Amino acid sequence: MPLIIPIKDLRNTTEISNMAHKEQEPIFVTKNGYSDLVVMSSELYDKFAGINRIDQAIYESEQEILSGAEAVDADKVFAELEKKHFG
Repeated sequence: MPLIIPIKDLRNTTEISNMAHKEQEPIFVTKNGYSDLVVMSSELYDKFAGINRIDQAIYESEQEILSGAEAVDADKVFAELEKKHFG
């Protein structure tokens, strides 16, 4: 269930910080009944940013293939990397 708080509750920064670290979920802040901000722990932000980087890399790879780039066999690539780095 999403964590939702009104903007006036942001005054209690210690409680918000504790909630963000404990729950490890985004906290949605509303203003006049509408979504306004999202607050999260730095650890959760780093996790989301990492997932976003992976998703972006996958998207870019898919676009390269759609643009005519030649796909390379994963076994061949890993074999070449292993040879290069481990002899």
